[in-house]
Amino acid sequence: MKNLFFSSFPLAILLILAGSALCSGCYTLKQGTTMLGYLNRAVPLEDLLTEEDQRFAGQVADIRQFAMDELGLKESKNYTKYVELDRNYLAAVVSACAKDSFTRHEWWFPVVGKVPYKGFFNVEDARKERTKLEKKDLDVWIRGVDAFSTLGWFEDPLYSYMKDYEIRDLAELIIHELLHATVFLKNHTQFNEELAEFVGSEGAKLYMESISEAADDREEVRADGKKYIIFIQSLIAELDMMYNDPVLSRDQKLEKKAIIIKNSQESFLENYDENFTTENFRGFGTLPVNNAYLELYRLYYEKNNWFKDLYDRTGNDLGNIFNAAKTLKGKEDPRVELENYLLK
Repeated sequence: MKNLFFSSFPLAILLILAGSALCSGCYTLKQGTTMLGYLNRAVPLEDLLTEEDQRFAGQVADIRQFAMDELGLKESKNYTKYVELDRNYLAAVVSACAKDSFTRHEWWFPVVGKVPYKGFFNVEDARKERTKLEKKDLDVWIRGVDAFSTLGWFEDPLYSYMKDYEIRDLAELIIHELLHATVFLKNHTQFNEELAEFVGSEGAKLYMESISEAADDREEVRADGKKYIIFIQSLIAELDMMYNDPVLSRDQKLEKKAIIIKNSQESFLENYDENFTTENFRGFGTLPVNNAYLELYRLYYEKNNWFKDLYDRTGNDLGNIFNAAKTLKGKEDPRVELENYLLK
């Protein structure tokens, strides 16, 4: 099954190395050292020699110029260097959630504050973290991510597996990450991720139109992705209503949860060919779905299209959206702050 969350997360990882220097076994030091190794061996895109690599470098340069010149994202040297990796993902990221509610487990880090995920460059470390969290009676999910942002503190590189991306997917990833380096509100992960998802998606659409490639040969995949998100959001709503039932005990909620998920998977498979065109999501029928998996959809995908609605009401200008977002203090609901700023 296609993993919709094979995407980014913000991590100013090297910035906290100094605070970890006295603890050689510390999480931050270990991950930061690995990332530093990647950055040290990054080579300029112009040093890539093959015709395929040069085509890739040209696409990246064009997307970066569009993102900065046309959309107004912060200028930087992000995505001007390249790292060769022997795998098709950058890091394994652990998320956790209560079993009987959609209460996220969060970690705290300097600079970024509270975040509902923890990344590891070694997947075995991620699995060890999962074991620790499961002992706390939490639902846990591990996913691969193909990029993350150091929030403008360092020059984020490209990785070799990105050469296989379709141009729209490449544009969406780069614009998403450049948005994180342009706007980031400490302790407001959901706002940050929803904003980056919206700007990345809408920005990639505008980029494709700018190069006269509005037609998307992967439109069926995107359409199925949207339908899958709607399906998952419906399942989340059903579970959330049950979790909030004050009459049910915890054991009863867990029992009902298992039944609801099982029934949803059976129904999903039974009606799959009627609802979906591609095979990308059929695997949901046998996926070990839990709250941590579902919570990711609550984190990344807004259910009410709030950003799109605000975008339409304020003149369809992405620059207005994230320039206004840069002024936010994060002392109250950033959505309220953003809407008040744009509609005052």
